[in-house]
Amino acid sequence: MDQRLRDDVRMLGELLGETLRLRGGERFFETVERVRALAKRDADVLPQVLRELPVAAAVPVARAFSHFLALANIAEQHHRVRRRREYQREGSRPQPGSCEEAFARIISSGVSADALARAVSNLRIELVFTAHPTDITRRTIVQKHLRIADALAAQDRPDLTIFERDGTMDALRREVVALWGTDDVRPRRPTPHEEIASGLLIFEQTVWNALPAFLRTLDRALRRTTSGSLEFDRGPIITFGSWIGGDRDGNPLITPEVTRYAVVRARDTAVRLYRREIEALRLELSMTDATPELRERAGGAREPYRALMRELRDSLPKPGDPLPTRDRPQRFSAAILDVLRLCCRSLSLTGQRPIVSGRLADLVRRTTAFGDTLVRLDVRQHAKRHAAALAAVTRARGEGDYGSWEEAQRQAFLRRALRDRLAIPSELLQTSNDEVRDVFETLRAIAELPEDALGAYIISMTENPSDVLAAEYLQRQFGSSLRVVPLFEEVDTLHRAGDMMRALYAIPEYAAAAEPRRQQEVMIGYSDSAKDGGRLAANWELYQAQEAVVAACRDAGTELTLFHGRGGSIGRGGGPTYLALRSQPPSSIQGRLRVTVQGEMIQAQFGLPDIAQRTLEVYTTATLDATLSTPPPVPQPWRDAMDRLAHRAHEVYRDVVYNDPRFVEYFRAATPEQELGAVPIGSRPARRPQGSEDHGVESLRAIPWVFAWTQTRLLLPSWLGTGEALGDAIERGELDLLRTMYRDWPFFGSTITLIEMAVAQAEPRIAAEYDRELVPDALRAVGESLRARLDRAATSLVRVIGASRLLEGNDVLRRLIELRNPYVDPINLVQIEVLRRLREGGDAADQELWRAFMVTANGIAAGMRNVG
Repeated sequence: MDQRLRDDVRMLGELLGETLRLRGGERFFETVERVRALAKRDADVLPQVLRELPVAAAVPVARAFSHFLALANIAEQHHRVRRRREYQREGSRPQPGSCEEAFARIISSGVSADALARAVSNLRIELVFTAHPTDITRRTIVQKHLRIADALAAQDRPDLTIFERDGTMDALRREVVALWGTDDVRPRRPTPHEEIASGLLIFEQTVWNALPAFLRTLDRALRRTTSGSLEFDRGPIITFGSWIGGDRDGNPLITPEVTRYAVVRARDTAVRLYRREIEALRLELSMTDATPELRERAGGAREPYRALMRELRDSLPKPGDPLPTRDRPQRFSAAILDVLRLCCRSLSLTGQRPIVSGRLADLVRRTTAFGDTLVRLDVRQHAKRHAAALAAVTRARGEGDYGSWEEAQRQAFLRRALRDRLAIPSELLQTSNDEVRDVFETLRAIAELPEDALGAYIISMTENPSDVLAAEYLQRQFGSSLRVVPLFEEVDTLHRAGDMMRALYAIPEYAAAAEPRRQQEVMIGYSDSAKDGGRLAANWELYQAQEAVVAACRDAGTELTLFHGRGGSIGRGGGPTYLALRSQPPSSIQGRLRVTVQGEMIQAQFGLPDIAQRTLEVYTTATLDATLSTPPPVPQPWRDAMDRLAHRAHEVYRDVVYNDPRFVEYFRAATPEQELGAVPIGSRPARRPQGSEDHGVESLRAIPWVFAWTQTRLLLPSWLGTGEALGDAIERGELDLLRTMYRDWPFFGSTITLIEMAVAQAEPRIAAEYDRELVPDALRAVGESLRARLDRAATSLVRVIGASRLLEGNDVLRRLIELRNPYVDPINLVQIEVLRRLREGGDAADQELWRAFMVTANGIAAGMRNVG
């Protein structure tokens, strides 16, 4: 670990120690220090020591460790910013993944400078922010963390006077004391309105400024490397989408009113930001020389640019103004662009071009990227909700029950409905049950909202072509025309994704609708596919699904955009962006990428201005790399080996998770899954609505599934099945083949690397403590078996990688895990005791126990750097 990072962590730890003494007294501080020493040197004694503490005394100890881990996270983020600035300042050695490094490497691979410049200009990247059902940190706490990060940054200034340095230390001390004095736990679940506001706040805090700052960096790198430049008045290469307020899959709180509110709130936020920027431009553009065209537009004003900016500022919508409609599609961002372009032309033609490249160019770039509403809101609906609505339609029309029909009959009806424009009986709009009426009201709301405020209509759990046709038909009935995007998210549907797209293009009614667009978007789900079949098998199915969908769309003559539904954790398809994108199949990106940024990853990737710029840079260079690289075809023996690995991993995973009758009971006992569902950490329920008898793994959402295993630190979704798959292959004499695949195939290499990271982070000793205290004797064999499987996974991974231990080639990560573990262990042990008392029932209404549980869940999430 870099010495400066060590110093920052030590300083923050000392400030926390001061606070513990100040607020809890010397005895409390000594208890915390004793626990810390035991965690480092005598971990076997620690469980007994913590069990002997009353919960009222143990929880503040866990809270102290939780805050230390959060402070360490802040220091690590700040150090990333520091290192980025050092790379930029030194100049001679570009940062890996930076524009300079990526451009130089791409050109050295044989790509021409002109081809690189064209590829950059043609990039289309959309980052889609989603709410998180286990987003656990209060916004109030996040704001304090940001102020601590600001104070750390101030401390790095080399020109600080002694008094200023003392002032920054005082600021840090104040924030740490305030942090300890602030309630860590939400008193209630956030409402969808609050989640919408929280999601937009990140734009005000960082993204609004980070985007033009990054684009300037990109432009400078392009100018240095090629003869081209990034024209600021072209279409945007990076835009933003959102699911917050539009994702109604399993969340009954996302009503049509909430979706309307999301659009209105986004527009109001955008207007506020534009008004502030236009006013700054008004003050800046004091020049008097202008073209006749601009002078005439400004009415002959002495300071014509200022006059135009004043007029533009005053013309912006006011809060409460009605939204544009499909009939009156007034876009205030188009009016802004019109005036800005006029100013750019005038300044360029009157010898003042350098002025254009500053704040004016930044606002042009913002306007083309953010539009009227900052983000385009996707609407997501479950395929079964459409089927229920169509069943109501067919019954009302006297044609039977759509819900009971086979796929061929469904397709025949929908083709006829699309062709003949069959109307939904008007009485259904009033007489349907609540769920069906909600589908209709949502579609009506979509049709009434401005088209440019909306993105895609996502169909979750798409299983057949009729699921796509159903959405097309229902949308048309209400006058909406959002692009319909099938979401393939389980192993079986991923396996059939290519065939389903070919089947759709073979349906004349669908092909006719797709023809004008010549574009197709397909979403693939990393989270549910891993929950369904395990990480290793899911990764291979995702890879093959992309290949098949790319081929189907190419044969149909349509331009494909793949939408990657990646989570934050490795168990849900997360991990380093560069690793993820370099492992995609050839030709699957082609300059176009849509990807989710979920929950806590929004704060991790966009919480600080410099981190936000780095995030945008990595997405851009990784997409460019994937677009311009020309890897050789994957040898058939490698594909055959991967088939065998995936089959075996899937078989083991399903046998354990779905076929072992003891597993669900063990899962509920050994993890805090049920308790997590009862605490206020997200507006969306942890389970999809199913029959009342179904409360097993099937109905559990992927995020809380991973969250529960992250809390116990077994991290099962990331590795289960891998040990058996690799171990069996090694026993078949395939070790040399696997090592070659690891070295030479980016997909396999990155998959193994990500699983290795998760296995290294797992802590079976802590998971065993959960079993010992919480799991009935009759079920403990399940846990012992899982830990043995984890050990086999570690052994097999090390052999395939060709190392002597996990993370042998990643000293930084290995050291970070070793340093963090002693601080996370006590929090886990306190959580175990809290869970034991809650389940021994005491009084389930004991709010202090529930608060204690939330404190520990916060702390473990901070220590593991993600919640799931």
